[in-house]
Amino acid sequence: MATLSPPVTVHVPHTGRDGGSSLPPVFGGGGDGGRSDGSPDYASRLRRARLGLAVAIAPIVMLFVSFTSAYMVRKGLPTLDEKTGTYVRDWTPVNLPIALLLVNTGLLLFSSIAAELARRQITRQAALDSVGSIPGVSLGPGKGFPWLGITVVLGGGFLAGQWFAWHLLAERGVYLATSASSAFVYLLTATHAVHLLGGMLVLLYAATVSLLQKPVAERRIVVDVTAWYWHFMFLLWVYIFALLWFVR
Repeated sequence: MATLSPPVTVHVPHTGRDGGSSLPPVFGGGGDGGRSDGSPDYASRLRRARLGLAVAIAPIVMLFVSFTSAYMVRKGLPTLDEKTGTYVRDWTPVNLPIALLLVNTGLLLFSSIAAELARRQITRQAALDSVGSIPGVSLGPGKGFPWLGITVVLGGGFLAGQWFAWHLLAERGVYLATSASSAFVYLLTATHAVHLLGGMLVLLYAATVSLLQKPVAERRIVVDVTAWYWHFMFLLWVYIFALLWFVR
């Protein structure tokens, strides 16, 4: 005959006070770029900003690749002369203001160098800021050279030089509708100037953020991404200048 054993009482230990239970701490998380302690994770935000910049640059590269393809095809494409009924080549090289364009290239080069120095300066400041947050450590007040402002001034000088170059072309009788070659000159240089103007607006925003004394790590994100975009604009201009100069 089967017998039943007496019930056994199991005691569950309580880890909290007043009979409550506490959950173990959760590390990580922060879907908005924050850390587990609630502070923003600027390193992750910087990586995402650089990735976003690469995604934004990709269509610009594709745009100028398509312009280059159209430029090369149109340069070698004959057109029908209605008077003679024969195919002729109407591509005429544009007399570019080479000296002025070289000066503009130099302005953009020094502007890109200033942007890089501004990027490295804010990177050092961000590194020192983390050291200065240690109790008992004082780095003292430090003022950096205004490389960002110099970048803005030199970039504005480049845009002014481009405007003067278009004015010189107009004085030589070279307009947008003069020929296919002149149309491509205005198209390539004006499209680059528009994208550079967008970079100028971001530079002004970065300068404003610096003047408002935002956290150094936050300012670093803006300056870093803007500097890399500015380097891309310089390389893109060198490519356009070489294309218009050597492939005429």
